[in-house]
Amino acid sequence: LRLLPRQRYLQAERAEVSALERKRNVLCCLITRILKVEKQLHIDNLVFRVIDACQKGELGPGLQFLSFCCHSVDVLSCVLHLLNQGYLRRQEERPHVLEY
Repeated sequence: LRLLPRQRYLQAERAEVSALERKRNVLCCLITRILKVEKQLHIDNLVFRVIDACQKGELGPGLQFLSFCCHSVDVLSCVLHLLNQGYLRRQEERPHVLEY
C-alpha cells in the first residue's frame, strides 16, 4: 500500500466551479431584477446594464460590496439559461426584445 499526496488541483477545481456558479447565480438574479422593473428590454440594453451594474458593484441589497468582472458572453449565457428555464421570453414579432 502506497500513500499518495493529496491532489490539490481537485480542491482548486471545486473552488473554481463554486465561484463560477455563484457568479452565474448573481448574474441571473441581476437580469431578473432589471427585467422585473423594465418589463421588456432590448437584449443589447440588458447586457449593457448588467455589465455596468457589475462594474459599479450595484448588484442589489446585501451585495453592494461585490464588484466583479463580467463579459457580454457571461450575461448572454445567463440570458439563454433563463430563457430555457422559462423565466424570460422573447417577443414573437421582435425576438431581440426580452420580457420577464
